[in-house]
Amino acid sequence: MAQINKMTVIIDYGSGNLRSVAKAFEHARVEDVLVSNDPGALKDASHIVLPGVGAFADCKAGLEAVPGMIEALEEQVINAKKPFLGICVGMQLMATLGREHGETAGFDWIGGEVVEIKPNDATLKIPHIGWNALEFVAGVHPVLQGFEIDVHAYFVHSYHFAAANSENVLASVDYGGKVTAIVGRDNMIGTQFHPEKSQQFGLAFIENFLKWDGQPA
Repeated sequence: MAQINKMTVIIDYGSGNLRSVAKAFEHARVEDVLVSNDPGALKDASHIVLPGVGAFADCKAGLEAVPGMIEALEEQVINAKKPFLGICVGMQLMATLGREHGETAGFDWIGGEVVEIKPNDATLKIPHIGWNALEFVAGVHPVLQGFEIDVHAYFVHSYHFAAANSENVLASVDYGGKVTAIVGRDNMIGTQFHPEKSQQFGLAFIENFLKWDGQPA
């Protein structure tokens, strides 16, 4: 991994409590954290974070309402290949399609669809809320280095990322069947759980992300 770089930009598009996300990143890094709705800020970012809370379609509409933001994301994440982290619905938006309250196109950065969780155990409630144990796949991604097998993270969601390619799924949880917890490809990684609410593990995960230079291995 590279050393922690200059500035992390957390994108503000009206979705969720960004203060808790910003506080977690400020705790983890030694330099600047900027919460911004200015697409131009992404040009100066070393790392880009897209949080998201609520419905897929609402979050996509919120991003579309910020002039130039989706185009700036495409330029800085796909073309410039800056390290990118999507959190919760921010991770889901990396998919090809979201099926929450109808069909909504995602970024199509990682092939797949965001679909409703349907546990095979009728006693399990939806939404999936609370702590759950992560099951990492074989092979260690740079952001996941150093974590033990028994790692728990905090989830709040009713839909999950059904990836078209299993190689893009870096971790899952068991909730009446496998539910995607982490996806990744190239310089992009996304978590269905909330790192900012996942205590010691969450902070360590954020620290690893901030040290990451965007290389997949």
